[in-house]
Amino acid sequence: MILFPAIDIKDGRCVRLRQGREADVTVFSTDPEAMALHWAGLGAKWLHVVDLDGAFSGIPKNARLIGRICSRLDIPVQLGGGIRDRVVAEAYLEAGVRRLIIGTKALVDPDGFGAIVRAFPGCIGVSLDAVDGRLKIRGWVDDAGLGVEDVLPRLAEQGVSFLVYTDISRDGMQTGVNLPAMERLLALTDLPVIAAGGVATLDDVAALYPLHAKGLAGVVTGRAIYAGTLDFTAALDWIERQ
Repeated sequence: MILFPAIDIKDGRCVRLRQGREADVTVFSTDPEAMALHWAGLGAKWLHVVDLDGAFSGIPKNARLIGRICSRLDIPVQLGGGIRDRVVAEAYLEAGVRRLIIGTKALVDPDGFGAIVRAFPGCIGVSLDAVDGRLKIRGWVDDAGLGVEDVLPRLAEQGVSFLVYTDISRDGMQTGVNLPAMERLLALTDLPVIAAGGVATLDDVAALYPLHAKGLAGVVTGRAIYAGTLDFTAALDWIERQ
């Protein structure tokens, strides 16, 4: 199970939002490149990056910064936020991003999204961002009119490589993970799933770990490793001992 440190970029800074609210922001660093190197230096196997400006606006806002991060790291980067057409997807992959996480496009334009998946096989995952099982789009601002279970068969048929599931109500809140929701999702799909939202302590990582046997491929952690409630190195060590 991979532990992904998260770097959420807004206005060129490393931040965290609470429940995805654009106005409820905490700045943890003014140098996302330095933070990327920091987590890589502590032993991260992957880096999880989100262009929050891109997620809200629908167009890339931090592409140059993300390209610099990729060029300085020896570990792979997965990226989400504002990837809504093939041109943008191709530009990020050429800039060094290993795989892309697409949310809005996957839900509002199935045909266009399918074309992206076919163009870049093995590189495309889908972000499923939900409140009580109902999916949100456009930076979690709008309701997609769909439930998680409504889209899973199509995504599998289209050749999606993995899913990132975020419980929005818990994201950035450090209130613990939604284990029942994660268990239901894993029971509904054979795709690898990455959990996000609510991981606050090593106990939360330990609670999720048994789901690795059911298809949980990784866990994203953000606010907890910046605020210090989760020791990233200790969590990596714990996972490796299992």
